[in-house]
Amino acid sequence: MTTQLQPAAKAPVKRLRLPLHWLGVLPFAAFVVLFMVLPTLKIVVGAFQRPDGSISLDNIANLFTPSIMAAYGISIRISVASAFFGCLIGFFVAAAVVLGGLPRWIRGPLLTFSGVASNFAGVPLAFAFLATLGPLGIITVFLQQQFGINLRALGFNLLSFWGLTLTYLFFQIPLMILIITPALDGLKKEWREAASILGATNAQYWRMVALPILTPAILGTFALLFANAFGAVATAIALTGSSLSIVPILLFAQIRGDVLGDPHLGYALAFGMIVVTGVANTVYIVLRARSERWMK
Repeated sequence: MTTQLQPAAKAPVKRLRLPLHWLGVLPFAAFVVLFMVLPTLKIVVGAFQRPDGSISLDNIANLFTPSIMAAYGISIRISVASAFFGCLIGFFVAAAVVLGGLPRWIRGPLLTFSGVASNFAGVPLAFAFLATLGPLGIITVFLQQQFGINLRALGFNLLSFWGLTLTYLFFQIPLMILIITPALDGLKKEWREAASILGATNAQYWRMVALPILTPAILGTFALLFANAFGAVATAIALTGSSLSIVPILLFAQIRGDVLGDPHLGYALAFGMIVVTGVANTVYIVLRARSERWMK
């Protein structure tokens, strides 16, 4: 009896297949690389180059001239002021809707408006404020004709530090509302009930329980609002032009291409803005992660 040897079964050939579920991310990845990563790398490299392409630290050293340092100082003060008032007003608005006695139907329209207003900036926002509070704005003329109140005589000027800060609040307050609302939703009712059982007043509950829990979220949002205002370019240029010396306006003047411009100094200015906003965003990410741990 002969035994026939069966040929060994061939191992299945594994074909390399690209995971199709990653295809949906490719457009976003391409967008990030083309419009964020590559321009950022160009800015960083250009900040350390001379016009002839040689490596130099002259552009970075020029950032410490009095005029540029003054521009950074004004930009930082505007960012701090708009972030502070944006956090303060936005927190009370969100707390009134989430924890206050306002009707629940207000929450939906408020969050919808906040989502739109937080992204409303640039030329449209500047035009809206000029048409409302500018020298010939609706409110300015109305107060002058009906009540004899001259905003200019009282010291208000839209094309100034406080005018630009007020304009920034239009998108800073809604952004604060959007970010702090989930944190307020995360305050458990059991915490308030436990504090009440132990004899704590409403003020003591907020001072000893709620605010310590919300502090990382509030400080993180403050850092995000600071970065948001510091990096705002189109609104500042459209509203104030060259009347207010802030970093975005100096940056625009250096890279717009006229004979007096220095593109590589503009790269250095942009590099400084990247450093400042990067630090602020890092603070936001760290504090946001800490806040989320508390809310779990």
